[in-house]
Amino acid sequence: MRNLTITLAFYEEKYIPELENYLLSGEQLYYTSIPLDALELCLVEEERYPIVILKDGTVTGFFVLHGWEGVKDYSENRDAILLRAYSIHHSYQGQGIGRESMEQLFPFIKEQFPVKNEVILAVNVHNIRAQYVYKKAGFEDTGRKVMGKKGALIIFSREVL
Repeated sequence: MRNLTITLAFYEEKYIPELENYLLSGEQLYYTSIPLDALELCLVEEERYPIVILKDGTVTGFFVLHGWEGVKDYSENRDAILLRAYSIHHSYQGQGIGRESMEQLFPFIKEQFPVKNEVILAVNVHNIRAQYVYKKAGFEDTGRKVMGKKGALIIFSREVL
Protein backbone atom coordinates (compact mmCIF):
# COMPACT_ATOMS: atom_id res chain seq x y z
CA MET A 1 0.00 0.00 0.00
CA ARG A 2 1.40 3.36 -1.01
CA ASN A 3 1.57 6.10 1.56
CA LEU A 4 -0.74 8.76 0.16
CA THR A 5 -1.09 12.27 1.50
CA ILE A 6 -4.42 13.14 -0.09
CA THR A 7 -6.40 16.18 1.01
CA LEU A 8 -9.52 17.95 -0.18
CA ALA A 9 -9.58 21.74 -0.40
CA PHE A 10 -11.86 24.43 -1.73
CA TYR A 11 -10.68 25.74 -5.09
CA GLU A 12 -8.48 28.85 -5.02
CA GLU A 13 -7.08 30.86 -7.92
CA LYS A 14 -3.59 29.57 -7.18
CA TYR A 15 -4.71 26.21 -8.64
CA ILE A 16 -5.50 27.65 -12.10
CA PRO A 17 -2.13 26.75 -13.71
CA GLU A 18 -2.52 23.12 -12.64
CA LEU A 19 -6.14 23.01 -13.78
CA GLU A 20 -5.16 24.45 -17.16
CA ASN A 21 -2.90 21.42 -17.63
CA TYR A 22 -5.45 18.93 -16.28
CA LEU A 23 -5.77 15.89 -18.55
CA LEU A 24 -8.68 13.50 -18.91
CA SER A 25 -8.90 10.42 -21.11
CA GLY A 26 -11.37 10.35 -23.99
CA GLU A 27 -13.71 8.14 -21.96
CA GLN A 28 -13.58 10.55 -19.03
CA LEU A 29 -14.21 13.53 -21.29
CA TYR A 30 -17.35 11.85 -22.54
CA TYR A 31 -18.78 11.43 -19.04
CA THR A 32 -17.55 14.44 -17.07
CA SER A 33 -16.57 18.09 -17.40
CA ILE A 34 -13.03 19.34 -17.46
CA PRO A 35 -12.41 21.36 -14.29
CA LEU A 36 -12.13 24.76 -16.01
CA ASP A 37 -15.56 24.30 -17.62
CA ALA A 38 -17.07 23.24 -14.30
CA LEU A 39 -15.44 26.25 -12.62
CA GLU A 40 -17.17 28.63 -15.03
CA LEU A 41 -20.55 27.38 -13.82
CA CYS A 42 -19.41 27.71 -10.20
CA LEU A 43 -18.79 31.41 -10.78
CA VAL A 44 -22.30 32.11 -12.03
CA GLU A 45 -24.46 29.66 -10.04
CA GLU A 46 -24.96 29.80 -6.30
CA GLU A 47 -24.30 26.79 -4.12
CA ARG A 48 -21.72 25.25 -6.49
CA TYR A 49 -18.55 24.62 -4.54
CA PRO A 50 -15.45 23.59 -6.53
CA ILE A 51 -13.11 21.24 -4.67
CA VAL A 52 -9.60 20.13 -5.59
CA ILE A 53 -8.09 16.79 -4.65
CA LEU A 54 -4.46 17.30 -3.66
CA LYS A 55 -1.66 14.75 -3.41
CA ASP A 56 1.21 16.28 -1.48
CA GLY A 57 -0.13 19.71 -2.47
CA THR A 58 -0.43 18.95 -6.21
CA VAL A 59 -3.85 18.98 -7.91
CA THR A 60 -4.67 15.39 -8.85
CA GLY A 61 -8.46 15.56 -8.99
CA PHE A 62 -11.44 17.83 -9.00
CA PHE A 63 -15.17 17.82 -8.26
CA VAL A 64 -18.04 20.13 -7.46
CA LEU A 65 -20.45 19.94 -4.54
CA HIS A 66 -23.79 21.44 -5.54
CA GLY A 67 -26.63 22.44 -3.22
CA TRP A 68 -30.40 22.18 -3.67
CA GLU A 69 -30.51 23.45 -7.27
CA GLY A 70 -28.36 20.48 -8.26
CA VAL A 71 -30.01 17.97 -5.94
CA LYS A 72 -33.68 18.66 -6.74
CA ASP A 73 -33.66 16.76 -10.04
CA TYR A 74 -32.50 13.62 -8.25
CA SER A 75 -33.87 13.73 -4.69
CA GLU A 76 -36.45 15.41 -2.51
CA ASN A 77 -33.99 15.72 0.39
CA ARG A 78 -33.21 19.42 0.83
CA ASP A 79 -30.38 18.45 3.18
CA ALA A 80 -28.58 16.47 0.47
CA ILE A 81 -25.66 17.72 -1.58
CA LEU A 82 -24.85 16.67 -5.15
CA LEU A 83 -21.42 15.40 -6.14
CA ARG A 84 -20.74 16.33 -9.77
CA ALA A 85 -17.89 16.73 -12.28
CA TYR A 86 -15.75 14.26 -10.31
CA SER A 87 -12.50 13.26 -11.98
CA ILE A 88 -8.94 12.23 -11.33
CA HIS A 89 -6.22 13.72 -13.55
CA HIS A 90 -5.29 11.13 -16.17
CA SER A 91 -1.62 11.00 -15.06
CA TYR A 92 -2.60 10.15 -11.47
CA GLN A 93 -5.11 7.37 -12.11
CA GLY A 94 -4.51 3.94 -10.65
CA GLN A 95 -2.69 5.30 -7.60
CA GLY A 96 -5.54 5.03 -5.09
CA ILE A 97 -6.31 8.74 -5.20
CA GLY A 98 -9.96 8.20 -6.13
CA ARG A 99 -10.47 5.73 -3.29
CA GLU A 100 -8.72 7.95 -0.76
CA SER A 101 -10.58 11.08 -1.91
CA MET A 102 -13.89 9.23 -1.49
CA GLU A 103 -12.88 8.23 2.06
CA GLN A 104 -12.19 11.88 2.85
CA LEU A 105 -15.33 13.20 1.17
CA PHE A 106 -17.73 12.45 4.00
CA PRO A 107 -15.68 13.93 6.87
CA PHE A 108 -15.06 16.97 4.62
CA ILE A 109 -18.79 17.44 4.00
CA LYS A 110 -19.61 16.91 7.68
CA GLU A 111 -17.11 19.62 8.63
CA GLN A 112 -17.79 22.13 5.84
CA PHE A 113 -21.52 21.53 5.30
CA PRO A 114 -22.77 20.33 8.71
CA VAL A 115 -26.48 20.41 7.81
CA LYS A 116 -25.99 18.04 4.86
CA ASN A 117 -26.94 14.45 5.65
CA GLU A 118 -26.72 12.77 2.25
CA VAL A 119 -24.57 12.85 -0.87
CA ILE A 120 -26.30 12.26 -4.20
CA LEU A 121 -24.68 11.66 -7.56
CA ALA A 122 -25.82 10.71 -11.04
CA VAL A 123 -23.68 8.36 -13.11
CA ASN A 124 -24.17 7.28 -16.72
CA VAL A 125 -25.42 3.69 -17.03
CA HIS A 126 -22.50 2.94 -19.36
CA ASN A 127 -19.83 4.40 -17.06
CA ILE A 128 -19.07 1.10 -15.33
CA ARG A 129 -15.68 2.24 -13.99
CA ALA A 130 -17.24 5.18 -12.11
CA GLN A 131 -20.06 3.01 -10.78
CA TYR A 132 -17.46 0.62 -9.37
CA VAL A 133 -15.58 3.44 -7.63
CA TYR A 134 -18.77 4.87 -6.13
CA LYS A 135 -20.00 1.47 -4.92
CA LYS A 136 -16.61 0.78 -3.30
CA ALA A 137 -17.01 4.14 -1.51
CA GLY A 138 -20.32 3.02 0.01
CA PHE A 139 -22.73 4.65 -2.43
CA GLU A 140 -25.87 2.69 -3.17
CA ASP A 141 -28.01 2.63 -6.28
CA THR A 142 -31.30 4.27 -5.29
CA GLY A 143 -33.18 2.48 -8.07
CA ARG A 144 -33.99 5.83 -9.68
CA LYS A 145 -32.93 6.66 -13.22
CA VAL A 146 -33.18 9.94 -15.11
CA MET A 147 -32.27 10.94 -18.63
CA GLY A 148 -29.17 13.07 -18.97
CA LYS A 149 -27.56 14.78 -21.96
CA LYS A 150 -25.64 11.60 -22.80
CA GLY A 151 -28.18 8.94 -21.88
CA ALA A 152 -29.69 7.34 -18.81
CA LEU A 153 -28.22 8.17 -15.42
CA ILE A 154 -28.33 6.00 -12.32
CA ILE A 155 -28.86 7.92 -9.09
CA PHE A 156 -26.55 6.89 -6.26
CA SER A 157 -26.78 7.98 -2.64
CA ARG A 158 -24.83 7.70 0.59
CA GLU A 159 -25.61 9.07 4.03
CA VAL A 160 -23.21 11.48 5.68
CA LEU A 161 -22.65 9.94 9.10
